[in-house]
Parts: sequence; structure tokens; C-alpha cells
Amino acid sequence: MARKEKIEAGFEKAGLPTARRHVFLCTGPDCCDPEAGQAAWDELKRRLKDSGLPVMRTKAACFRVCHGGPWLVVYPDGIWYGEMTAKRVSRIVTEHLGEGRPVKEWIAQVHPLEPADEPDRDGRPPRR
Repeated sequence: MARKEKIEAGFEKAGLPTARRHVFLCTGPDCCDPEAGQAAWDELKRRLKDSGLPVMRTKAACFRVCHGGPWLVVYPDGIWYGEMTAKRVSRIVTEHLGEGRPVKEWIAQVHPLEPADEPDRDGRPPRR
């Protein structure tokens, strides 16, 4: 398989062509016990696989919010949830990712990212 085909296969496996959201989970070690972070990650992987939702997932070691984790952020919504447990992750997958209803009592911050303007003709990002 050629390099480009391998890359395309990787995008396909990650769910990029159909993704509607991307979930990032910080698993510590600074914001939480790494075992708690891993338990939340394992539940997130399992629930997303079982649900078949068009959601990509990424595990991170640090969001630079070094307290109150594990942290989970949902994009493009920009909704940040702290103190993730397997039980909380399960509810977020069902209600927020599945039904489109964020779990209000666990929201720590909301900061959606705005779409970037078009790059210039040389591919450089726009100036702000």
C-alpha cells in the first residue's frame, strides 16, 4: 500500500469522513490520578464503539488545567467537563453526543472555536 493510501486508510479508521464531533480526554497525571483517567478513557472508547456515533476521540496527557480532571472537551461545541468518571462519560455519550443535550450540571466552561477565515492563495492563514 502506498503512503497516501495508508494515510487515507488511517483517516477512515479514525472516523474522519463521517465525524460530527471530536472528543478529547485528558487522562492526567497532573490533573488526576492516571488510573482514574484511564478508566474514563476505557469507558469512552467502549461507549463510542458500541453506539456507532460519528464521533472521533483523542486521548491527551495534559490540557494544562492541572486540577479537577480528568477533563473531557467536546468540539466543535467547545464544552468542557471536569472530574470525569466512567459513569459521567457514559451519560455524556448518551445525552450530549447521542441526543445533542449537554449535561449542564457538569459543564465547567463553554468556549466553541470559531471557523477560521479562508487562507490566502499561498495557503497562509488570515491575519487578525
